[in-house]
Amino acid sequence: MSKEPDKTLEKQAKLIRKFKKMWNRSQSELCEVRGSAIHGRGVYATVDIKKDDKIIEYVGELINKEESERRANAQAELAAQHGDAAVYIFTVDDDYDLDGNLPWNTARLINHSCEPNCEAWIDEKRIFIHALRNIKMGEELSFDYGFEVDTWEEHPCRCGKKSCVGHIVSRTQWKELEKKKAEKHAWAIITKNAAKKIPAAKKSRR
Repeated sequence: MSKEPDKTLEKQAKLIRKFKKMWNRSQSELCEVRGSAIHGRGVYATVDIKKDDKIIEYVGELINKEESERRANAQAELAAQHGDAAVYIFTVDDDYDLDGNLPWNTARLINHSCEPNCEAWIDEKRIFIHALRNIKMGEELSFDYGFEVDTWEEHPCRCGKKSCVGHIVSRTQWKELEKKKAEKHAWAIITKNAAKKIPAAKKSRR
């Protein structure tokens, strides 16, 4: 008499197959992980890559906006406590995001640059990293993270490029960033001048 297969084992096997498939999708012979001069670890071209070539897939878990916001807030709290501000959530469309916080997601280690040589293409809820221009073997890969200007002070940029604006902000919002930085600088001057005009408190005699 044959026994019915264990449902738990079936689920585990299915999950292992899913992760193995995702791991395979996250690998590429065109790049590898190394230490980065920009930040931590980075991803480098192992061969010459032509403009528009597909380099690697950015894999992760597809989640709805509510779950995405919950995870982002949890990461913000963690960052406030421990300084770890790594967020790997990618916008896919109006309904879904992709959380790439997986150890085998090589593309999550691609750093931001104000002069990126790559960009992300979305194809049916999957994200692929493509070359923006010809890339030489050994060159570090980078793309524009596209962070909102409202959080500019939380994300300093260390790309070192000539056009670097000093913060990880979407290129489409650079003018707004310039305005916000000017406003902060002006306010700092006003505050400093105001402090100089306040007379020092006299010591009371006993």
